[in-house]
Amino acid sequence: MGSCGIICCLPKCICKLIFSVIVFLGILALIIWFILRPNLLQIRVDDASLTQFNVTDNNVLHYNLALALNLRNPNKKIGFHYDQIEARVFYDGQRFDSVMLTPFYQGHKNTTILHPVFQGQRLLPSVQGEYNKDKTDGKFKLKVKLFLKLGFKVGLVNFPIRLKPRAKCAFEVPLGSNPATGFTPKSCTFF
Repeated sequence: MGSCGIICCLPKCICKLIFSVIVFLGILALIIWFILRPNLLQIRVDDASLTQFNVTDNNVLHYNLALALNLRNPNKKIGFHYDQIEARVFYDGQRFDSVMLTPFYQGHKNTTILHPVFQGQRLLPSVQGEYNKDKTDGKFKLKVKLFLKLGFKVGLVNFPIRLKPRAKCAFEVPLGSNPATGFTPKSCTFF
């Protein structure tokens, strides 16, 4: 019984050490959370202008879409470095364009409006039915997805950790500039 010595105690000591480190890190994370009170970014499509949107007989979509994307940092002590911002736009579940937006820094309690423009043409098989329905309704159901790569800054400290959140925004936009069928701003959700 006494011949086991330190070898028998080693697994028990390692378990206690691991448990202590986990408890310490948990308490540290809780303290940091109470100090910083981090909040999620708020993203919204404030406006959309669709000046061209038609599908030809050979299923080619011709489009010209301009958006006003509202990115709000509600945090009091955290700033964000947007290292990469890709906006992809979809119709009837099919992506028809994407743009890369200019990287920037957004301070705390700050709102930034981005203005991506999507224009061109793209072969989109099997959208003619949805297109005809939306054209009759007077509004086209579109979706924009944002793929972000961002870092954060607290005080003067830039953290090397990079987050990759993704957001999606579904909205309806009329063709042309008819005020009677105007645009209703839509909030985005993270996925």
